[in-house]
This record gives sequence, structure tokens and C-alpha cells, in this order.
Amino acid sequence: MEVTNGAAVKTLVIIPTYNEADNVGWITDRVLEQQPEVEILVADDNSPDGTGEIADKLAEADPRVHVLHRQGKEGLGAAYRAGFAWGLERDYDVLVEMDADGSHRPEDLGKLLDSARAGAPLTLGSRWVPGGSVVNWPKRREALSRGASLYARLMLDLGVRDATAGFRAFRRETLEAIDLDAVESQGYCFQIDMTRQTRLAGLEVAEVPITFVERVHGQSKMSLDIVKEALTRVTVWGLQRMNPFRR
Repeated sequence: MEVTNGAAVKTLVIIPTYNEADNVGWITDRVLEQQPEVEILVADDNSPDGTGEIADKLAEADPRVHVLHRQGKEGLGAAYRAGFAWGLERDYDVLVEMDADGSHRPEDLGKLLDSARAGAPLTLGSRWVPGGSVVNWPKRREALSRGASLYARLMLDLGVRDATAGFRAFRRETLEAIDLDAVESQGYCFQIDMTRQTRLAGLEVAEVPITFVERVHGQSKMSLDIVKEALTRVTVWGLQRMNPFRR
């Protein structure tokens, strides 16, 4: 727990998992090595590969690790909403979204925390600002991510370069200003929706550069349905923004 201006800042890193048995141990170790004052919540969607059981053992060995067992695979957005609720109930000041697969480097976590602790309502770990980069990503994935961010930025006037960024830090006041129960999006679209909701609440969004690394172990959860959902919802939101009478 860090102390800033005389006040303790409780920080929770939320790591959603589904079949991440090969990753959950080393990612928690790396996070705590880089930022020993934070705590981690593994939100596991009843992974059949035993990820939840591994997380339980990690929690038994280290009081900074917690586990939220969920009933089944309900999607990224639902896992994060549950994690946010868990953290807000326990009075954490900064809540971080982070993937289990290592694509979000713990070495970059400090940049997000510095921004959040300095007062930024929402900080994105951005691949597409100066200093940001991707490693070992197929060109088609890079094109998809860049295109999705550009489309969302133009349609929704978000004012950010990496609208789909999944490595992000919220101050608790930001999450309390958003109606989380109304955010039903998943995947890419969940991240766009949370950025949109933050801006609709009149709050600023900061971006810090990160290096995004393609996963080494396990399977990506990206699917055509996730892409379709993002395209459909962003289009509808954009049309509503341009013409409020369409709502």
C-alpha cells in the first residue's frame, strides 16, 4: 500500500482468467515483484483447466492475492464488473484491469499507477501513442486494433488513441460515477464502452505508452462475435450521439 500526500492508496489489480493455468502463477509473481504494495484479485470463470485451484494456492501463500470464483464463462466485461464491485466494497482507491497472459507487462504497471495516483480518473496503457508499441503481433491483429480505435474515436469523439486498450487504471471515484450495471458490452467493446462512460461522466482520460506483447501460452479469447459486437454497438452509439432523437 503506497502513501501519497499522507494518505494510504489501496490498489487492486484485477486479473480475469479462463483457462490460464499456464499463466496465472507467473503473472501474479511478476506483478508483485514490480509493485509489491499492490494487491491482486484473480476473477476466475470456473476454468476447467484448474486455474481457480492454482489461484487459491497462490492466495493461501500470499495475503496480497485474492480469488473471486465465478459460476461460469460469462465474458470479460462481466468478470471486470464483478471485480470492480469486489474492490469497491473493500475500499480500494485505484482499480486496474490487466490480462493474465503477459501481454500487459508488469514492468509498465508503474506508469499507470503514477498517473492514477496523480489524479487521472482513467488511465489507458496505450499502444498507439508516441512511445507505445506491440511485439510479435500479426499484422492483421494490429490493423484490427488500430482500425477499431480509429472508428471508435471518430464515431464517439473519445479523444484517445487506443480506445480498445485493456490495460487501464480507474480511480474509485470514476467507477462510482459510472452506472456499471448498464455496461453490458464484452471484449473490445467493453473497453470502448468504459472509456465512453468515463467521458460521458465528464471525466478526463489519460494515456501512457506501453509495450504490448503477444501471449506465449494459451489461446486468445478474441472471436468474430466480439468484433461484430464492437462494430454494431459503436455504430449505434455514434448515430445516437450525432442525432439524439434516434434514441
